[in-house]
Amino acid sequence: MAGVADRAESLSRLCVWVNGPIIVGAGPSGLAVGACLREQGVPFVILERADCIASLWQKRTYDRLRLHLPKQFCQLPKLPFPEEFPEFPTRKQFIGYLESYAKQFEISPRFNQSVQSAKYDETSGLWRVTAVVAGDDSRNRSAEVEYIGRWLVAATGENAEKVVPELEGLEEFGGDVKHVCDYKSGEAYRGKRVLVVGCGNSGMEVSLDLCDHDASPSMVVRDSVHVLPREVLGKSTFELAVLLMKWLPLWLADRILVVLAWLVFGNVEKLGLKRPSTGPLELKNTQGRTPVLDIGALGKIRSGEIKVVPGIKRFIQGKVELVDGQLLDVDSVILATGYRSNVPRWLRGSDFFFSKDGLPKSPFPNGWKGSYGLYAAGFTRRGLSGAAADAVRIADDIGRLWKEESEPAKKLICLP
Repeated sequence: MAGVADRAESLSRLCVWVNGPIIVGAGPSGLAVGACLREQGVPFVILERADCIASLWQKRTYDRLRLHLPKQFCQLPKLPFPEEFPEFPTRKQFIGYLESYAKQFEISPRFNQSVQSAKYDETSGLWRVTAVVAGDDSRNRSAEVEYIGRWLVAATGENAEKVVPELEGLEEFGGDVKHVCDYKSGEAYRGKRVLVVGCGNSGMEVSLDLCDHDASPSMVVRDSVHVLPREVLGKSTFELAVLLMKWLPLWLADRILVVLAWLVFGNVEKLGLKRPSTGPLELKNTQGRTPVLDIGALGKIRSGEIKVVPGIKRFIQGKVELVDGQLLDVDSVILATGYRSNVPRWLRGSDFFFSKDGLPKSPFPNGWKGSYGLYAAGFTRRGLSGAAADAVRIADDIGRLWKEESEPAKKLICLP
């Protein structure tokens, strides 16, 4: 009973009426929605669990990261990148751009507020969002706040939490194991044998970074993967893909990209990288699997500096056994196994809109709006350009409704 009493004492309850949408998440998606709403003259509140905007970029990315796509495809609504930025801005430059974006549109998220639940109250026709505010007083007490409003925007995105696969024997391995979200630089791995689990853009780039710091990476390639050159003759492959899709059917655009990759790289299956039978653009559209845009890792694979290995059977002390029977000595493991949506953990009764994997059931471009004033930003599987498109649509829709329904601010009093 004492524990219950202590908890009751440590939580103070507040109730806040929001005369506008409640936005969950202060990453690029949430900021974009906020900026577009500001232009519409609609008030809003952004709740963010971390102590900064874009916490994924600021706290869970490696130092050498750059935007994988040209900057014109990654800018948020209403504000282009500075002209002096390179075509592929660095992590630091992108964070600076987001901070300038928030400042220009006077976006002030409520930080350290972790949303625990959001549910629609059919009786009142309002959303009730409960957040726990991290303690900041001398007694480190937490406050539980309930936000109530007409509209809810889920802007936590596709990459809200890391995916850690179950790997037999990993707890017995004994060496250092990290998810890629905790990896910063290969400097700490100098001279070490590192197993990189995953062969997407992060797995490839981390393996390259390890090579640059004199480590010995082995990269686990369990599934087929499309590897495309990031640029061809100084032009972005992504820009070429956009142009092809504008004029050609998807299957033909895919065929051209695969032939182009073969002309640049040759037969990558000899390197242990099997291409999927489905084209890169169709695979992205149907399954959300992004092709790897090579920035040098393939050359390291060809030279043998990055070793490609098959799937993992199990770990034992200081070693990993692969499905083909190989036994490798390993000092460290980096899990480049991706991220997923965390919407199912906090959004209640959303089966009508979100699937069990936390993504909208309706495919792009129709996944931004649900029923009962629920919206989703940044779940398109189309990166920052998809998030920007969502933000414009959401703000236009809410702006129209807000102007129609606008009335003097309601006062809500909650008794303790």
